[in-house]
Amino acid sequence: MSTEEPTVPIVCPDCGTETTVPLSNVADTLARHNEGKHDGEEVAEVDPALKDRLADLVAEDLGLLDEE
Repeated sequence: MSTEEPTVPIVCPDCGTETTVPLSNVADTLARHNEGKHDGEEVAEVDPALKDRLADLVAEDLGLLDEE
C-alpha cells in the first residue's frame, strides 16, 4: 500500500499554467496563487474535468442517476 499522498491538477486559464499539488495543499495553493496573481479573484481552480468527474461519482453514489 502506497503512503504517497494523491495529487490534484490545478489550472489557471489567465496565466496559462497547469500544475499538480498534493491534496492537502490544494486550498492553500489556490488561495496563494489567486491572491498574488489575481487580487483574490478565484481564477485558478481544480481542473474542471476532475471536478465534473467527482460530481458524477458523488451523484452516482447517492443514487441520483438511477432511472426510475
